[in-house]
Formats: sequence, C-alpha cells, structure tokens
Amino acid sequence: MDEAVWPTEVLALWVRSGNTGGVIELTEPQVWTLIGVFSTVLFAVFATTSGYFVRTMKAGFDRVDAQFDRVDAQFDRVDAQIDGLRGEMNAKFELVEKRLDYLDRDVQALSKRVLPDV
Repeated sequence: MDEAVWPTEVLALWVRSGNTGGVIELTEPQVWTLIGVFSTVLFAVFATTSGYFVRTMKAGFDRVDAQFDRVDAQFDRVDAQIDGLRGEMNAKFELVEKRLDYLDRDVQALSKRVLPDV
C-alpha cells in the first residue's frame, strides 16, 4: 500500500510505537528461553500424540484379539460337532459290519446245505 494513501492517524501511531520495520533484537537469555519453551511444547505435543496413538493401537489390537477368540470358539464348536458325527458314523459302521458278519455266516451255512461237496 502506498504511504501517501494512509491516513495521518495511522502514520502517527506507527511512528510513535517505534516500529521501524526491522527485526527486533533478542538478548541471549531471551533466545534460550524461547528455545526452551518451543522445545518443551514440541516434546509435549509429541508425547501426547504418541500416547493417543499407543492407546488407539492397543484398542485396535484388543478388538482383533476378541474377534480371534470368537473365531476360536466357533472352531471349537465345529470340532465338537465333527467328533459327534465321527462317533455316530463309527457306531453305524460297527452295526453294518456285524450284520455283514451274520450275513456271511448265513451264506456259509446255506452253501454247506445246498452244496455239501464244495
């Protein structure tokens, strides 16, 4: 903005405040204080953010563990059902095997009666 356009009140305030448009000078203690404040803020933000991140990750892992537990329980139920079916099948096969043994015995008895020479 051109200086000729500015109102005189703004120019008078600007001159009285001592603002020359240059860089302010900092003494060494002020510099170290600012470095300390900025580094403290930086580490505080880092610590807070990492704490939130760790909590979020832990909650996510807990949810995944819970899902794995549910899947394990479902597999256990399926295994129990398969074991039950295996027991039923073995019982049925034993019954069929006994019937075949009886049938074999009966066929041998019939064959001895019908064909005594063989």
